[in-house]
Amino acid sequence: MISVEKALQIVLNSTQRFGVEEIPFLKSVGRVLKEEVLADRDFPPFNRVAMDGIAIDFFQFKKGQRAFTIAGIQAAGSVQITLQNPLGCMEVMTGAVLPNNTNTVIRYEDVMLENGIATITIEAIVEGQNVHARSKDGRCGDLLIHKNTVLSAAEIGVLATVGKSFVKVAKQPKVMIVSTGDELVGVAEIPLEHQIRRSNVFTLVSLLERLHISSKTAHITDDKSILKSKIKSYLKAYDVLLFSGAVSKGKYDFLPEVFEELGVEKLFHKVAQRPGKPFFYGQTNTCSVFGFPGNPISTFVNCLVYFYPWYQKSVGFEVEEETAVLGEDVHFRPNLTYFLQVKLENKKGRIVASPISGNGSGDLASLVNTDAFIQFPDDKSELKKGEIFKIIRYRKF
Repeated sequence: MISVEKALQIVLNSTQRFGVEEIPFLKSVGRVLKEEVLADRDFPPFNRVAMDGIAIDFFQFKKGQRAFTIAGIQAAGSVQITLQNPLGCMEVMTGAVLPNNTNTVIRYEDVMLENGIATITIEAIVEGQNVHARSKDGRCGDLLIHKNTVLSAAEIGVLATVGKSFVKVAKQPKVMIVSTGDELVGVAEIPLEHQIRRSNVFTLVSLLERLHISSKTAHITDDKSILKSKIKSYLKAYDVLLFSGAVSKGKYDFLPEVFEELGVEKLFHKVAQRPGKPFFYGQTNTCSVFGFPGNPISTFVNCLVYFYPWYQKSVGFEVEEETAVLGEDVHFRPNLTYFLQVKLENKKGRIVASPISGNGSGDLASLVNTDAFIQFPDDKSELKKGEIFKIIRYRKF
């Protein structure tokens, strides 16, 4: 049995690369960018009017002029026009090119329009006001979005602005999620007294969807020959296999020996953690195999603690570690790293984690009332209120 730290390091040292694909930019939210995005022109590409109003030569205002003859209208999207007489002005619309021979915009609210004359009704204006100067936000060729950025709605707007209708992103892994056990029945079925509905597999599907990974699912009964036959084909067809159950010491927990017989290299089996001690991890040349224990909380926390970082490193981005302040004293037996469910609160700018009592690793319903796991070290049995520990969040609050 190895430590959580050692297990995680082994997982992170065995990441994969899934390649790069080019997809429509509107389909790229949540994906990892695999190219640098540069400005194809200045940002903005012209002196841009930032407010509906009139454009003037500030020097005339400075000399005391307040009434300006309206010489024309500069509409957004129209070719730049020129103010011929510096004593005049141009009406301008938000987003328009600033007319030649003007340098300052006064909003309509500060102007009185009458008989073709615009009279400025305020005494204080500043040269260049309400003008978004050319290249103020960036110059042609400037780096706008770094490679390995996780794309969000903010980046989508930038991609559109620079004309990137297709963008290069990291390919997602092909994933199969497998549940095992004769006691499991489908979601729509009515279980017998000795049966339960499949749930872990759909929890994993949803956890992967948070990473924008689509997956396939399968259920295999507790028959070693059937397990071996199906897993053999999955190992060839998928980049990642996620299993829930059949990795412990039960009579029908066939997966570890099936993996060995199929040539899966065992990198570790059993981790000094609670919950999820029987966790199995191994690889072939083309497929990574995560064997999560079957108890619901064990499957959930192991996916967050091991698969998430493995995937994030595989596609090339890093996630900052998050911590919280313990909200009350906690006592537990040491020698195991403890992942305890907590409710999070923001108290005066600090994230405070309050432990929630559950009924063990089979208590799936307890996840509904919590936001994260807090990770406690394996060398302390008494943890004090106010101490700071790492958290693994699975819900925004």
